[in-house]
Amino acid sequence: MALFEDDDPVPRPGNSPEYTVSELSNAVKRVVEGEFGLIRLRGEVGRVSRPASGHLYFDLKDDRNVIAAISWKGQVAKMQVRPEEGMEVVATGRMTTFPGQSKYQMIVEDVAPAGAGALMAMLEKRKAALGAEGLFDPARKKPIPYLPQVIGVVTSPSGAVIRDILHRLRDRFARHVLIWPVAVQGQACASEVATAIRGFNAIVAGGPIPRPDLLIVARGGGSLEDLWGFNEEIVVRAAAASQIPLISAVGHETDTTLIDYAADLRAPTPTAAAEMAVPVRADLLASVADLSARQMRGWRSTLDRRDQRLRDLGRALPRLDALLSAPRQRFDAASQRLGGALSLATARKRARFETLGAPLRPAILSNLLQSRRNALGQAQTSLDLRADLRLERAHTALDKWASRLAPALARLIATSARDIAKHQDQLAALSLRLNAALPKRLADLTARLDALDRTRQTLGYAETLRRGYAVVWGDGAVVTGKDQAEAAQVLELEFHDGRMTPKSAPKKAKPTDPKPTQGSLF
Repeated sequence: MALFEDDDPVPRPGNSPEYTVSELSNAVKRVVEGEFGLIRLRGEVGRVSRPASGHLYFDLKDDRNVIAAISWKGQVAKMQVRPEEGMEVVATGRMTTFPGQSKYQMIVEDVAPAGAGALMAMLEKRKAALGAEGLFDPARKKPIPYLPQVIGVVTSPSGAVIRDILHRLRDRFARHVLIWPVAVQGQACASEVATAIRGFNAIVAGGPIPRPDLLIVARGGGSLEDLWGFNEEIVVRAAAASQIPLISAVGHETDTTLIDYAADLRAPTPTAAAEMAVPVRADLLASVADLSARQMRGWRSTLDRRDQRLRDLGRALPRLDALLSAPRQRFDAASQRLGGALSLATARKRARFETLGAPLRPAILSNLLQSRRNALGQAQTSLDLRADLRLERAHTALDKWASRLAPALARLIATSARDIAKHQDQLAALSLRLNAALPKRLADLTARLDALDRTRQTLGYAETLRRGYAVVWGDGAVVTGKDQAEAAQVLELEFHDGRMTPKSAPKKAKPTDPKPTQGSLF
């Protein structure tokens, strides 16, 4: 007994409690979330990933360590500034753990730039990247139409900006205005402004909605964070790709956004954009009236000069009688010669006609018709002879082929008869072989079945019992081991001629007895 205790390989438990992996992970999660419920963390944004789910995964790092951060889809939609790689931010959120990967992370609810310097650095970096693509090239800017018929305005429908633009347009030169309402601040600003610019460009000219000749993207003044939506890449690319000339009027005169560089013209204020879009109608009317008066004076002066020139040239011309006297004389001389010339020409034509018509007599025509009839008859006779000859040749060829067809048909029938007889003989031989093979195959299978049955009987347990073996049954089941025999209440022995029950039940040996007694054979 002492030897068994010394050799026991199982270690004895101490006083420390045992935890499962899930219990320990949940305990660590509770400690981390309880200790860091709400924190503000400053760091540089590293690796940014946004999968199709809409959640935002990124890293916050400094010069020595990195913390994984995640913002859920609903939190991303509320962010004023979306984190980008290389940007220094202050993130607000809570710490938690992810037991599935044994790591801790920060759930970020809001992100703010770590001062205006970070925003300006990111703005300059984005400006340089977009400028390198040629989006700010002055050569690609389009001229602003002098008097557009339809003006599209992209701005907030409830602010003072749209009222100022409409008021200024109405004062200067009333035009048809299409307003595309958008958010001019917040997370949805960039996507809605880009969609509005692309939507105006997608309007088909001549459709039910008039296509604008000019676009104005306007917003009032604000801080750099308020105007940040107009610095987004999606807005800059939409403005650069616009086929309609675009005026940028975002913020006040001192405010500058990236859409100002991509637009075809920048206005210092939304009101100034309206002034750049249309001229003053009263000034145009005065200019038109002045030009009309100058045109009338010019026409009158030109007509006076032409009239005076015409009178001067008329005095230099000769009189009408002097100009017409010579042509009148030539006309009279030609009239006198006309009668004799017509008579002479008629006499000459009549003589020419009589000379040509003398050979044309009826007998000549009759002889010509008769010769043509004879030639036609000869041609008909020749044609009939050729047709008869061709028909005769065709009959000869047909008779030749018909004489060769009968022997060929006879040879084909004889060959078919020989093939039929040959196949009948082969079928008879195969039938005899089949009739002889079936009984032989049946006899072989019967002999094989008898041999298998003898093998089954020889290998069966009944034949084994006849050779002196026995089967042990315990509680109605076959006993195959010592433990089953000791656990059974009743044991039976089965011989080849029946079963028997032992006279005494087995006894279990005590582990402590040095020499257990043997009650019976089992």
